[in-house]
Amino acid sequence: METIAGHLYDFPKYYDLIFGSDWKAEYKFLLEMFQEHARREVKRIFEPGCGTGRLMIKLAQAGYEISGLDLNPHAVKFCNARLKRHGLPETAFIGDMGNFQLKRKVDACFNMINTYRHLPDEAAAESHFQCIANCLNKGGIYVLGLHLTPQTEQRCTEERWSASRGSLTVNSCLWSIEVDLKKRVERIGMTYDVYTPSKQFRIQDETIFRTYTRQQMQRLFDATPALELVETYDFRYDTEWPIEINDATEDVVYILRKK
Repeated sequence: METIAGHLYDFPKYYDLIFGSDWKAEYKFLLEMFQEHARREVKRIFEPGCGTGRLMIKLAQAGYEISGLDLNPHAVKFCNARLKRHGLPETAFIGDMGNFQLKRKVDACFNMINTYRHLPDEAAAESHFQCIANCLNKGGIYVLGLHLTPQTEQRCTEERWSASRGSLTVNSCLWSIEVDLKKRVERIGMTYDVYTPSKQFRIQDETIFRTYTRQQMQRLFDATPALELVETYDFRYDTEWPIEINDATEDVVYILRKK
């Protein structure tokens, strides 16, 4: 199989197939979080790190006023083209989730699958939460999903997905290459094995995620007093089963609310 070395985010069609095929659980969860934890009616929503807009399009079609930013121009172009095809405003824009402003405040923000961990350092992370606090209306919520670094020996080091749409199939593998807790970085390898009727090839990439323990996340929340932590869940997205985070917790969804 031919192997292409490249950034996976530069191939939004394949990225969207892998991560967009399982949107229903996240979408339903978000709607329930808006109802249960927001202290205001949710009408305007913002997604920092929106990627291809797999959830933006569903929320826009449901009647929400939705916008998002992403650093990758290929993803933003893909997202806006999708919105345009459905007769919706092209509201994705290129921007840094560590430093942004919105013209109008919103009622909810969300970032569901580890994109937050691309922020390179503590200053960027603190700035991110301050930007979120600044753009939220009082009583609005931020839904943030990420993998914590467990403080036990057991941890998940590899994940695999497969998805198909029409004659296109993509098999994806993500694995942890190395974790440096002192530098707080995790090297991640990832491949897309792409199959079409006429060809097959592999796209291979490596990226860096910042590591977070539960204590390190809590310190960030404490540094942003305008936001209060109101509940935690895991990636089962079961609203009837909130979780208590402990040293073994890996996947977590934080619900933060603007005071």
